[in-house]
Amino acid sequence: MENDNLFLGVKAVIAAAAGAFGAAFGWLGWLVAAWVACMVLDWISGSAAAAAKGSWSSAAARAGIWHKGGMILVVLVAALSDCVLGMVVEHLPALKLEYTVLVLPVILVWYIFTELGSIAENATAMGAPVPTWLTRLLAAGRQAAEQ
Repeated sequence: MENDNLFLGVKAVIAAAAGAFGAAFGWLGWLVAAWVACMVLDWISGSAAAAAKGSWSSAAARAGIWHKGGMILVVLVAALSDCVLGMVVEHLPALKLEYTVLVLPVILVWYIFTELGSIAENATAMGAPVPTWLTRLLAAGRQAAEQ
């Protein structure tokens, strides 16, 4: 009985935390969370794939972290671009447009598909079979975000 109550308590805490996060940050927050999760999973799976091949090196792992740092900078540039565009549109009342975000979500989706493709490649390098349709779907998603 106590395990059931503990399980229900954990579920309630998770649901409350997810609800609070969603209320605070909305859909864009979930997109950022998905991107961060994908970055972490890509770095871990890349390290595991290299270790499985016997080619793991701290220099390569550091290079991966620097790569992720560069991605963070690009996301910050996209967020700032949306802020600037929003200010410009707000101060051009003759246009009667409303602008919230555009650049940041497109960049995040592009990065998410890139990371997911890399994770699938890492899984293949670890010996897992990855369906061809999945790699094609991820590539198509990345290409769609580029256009």
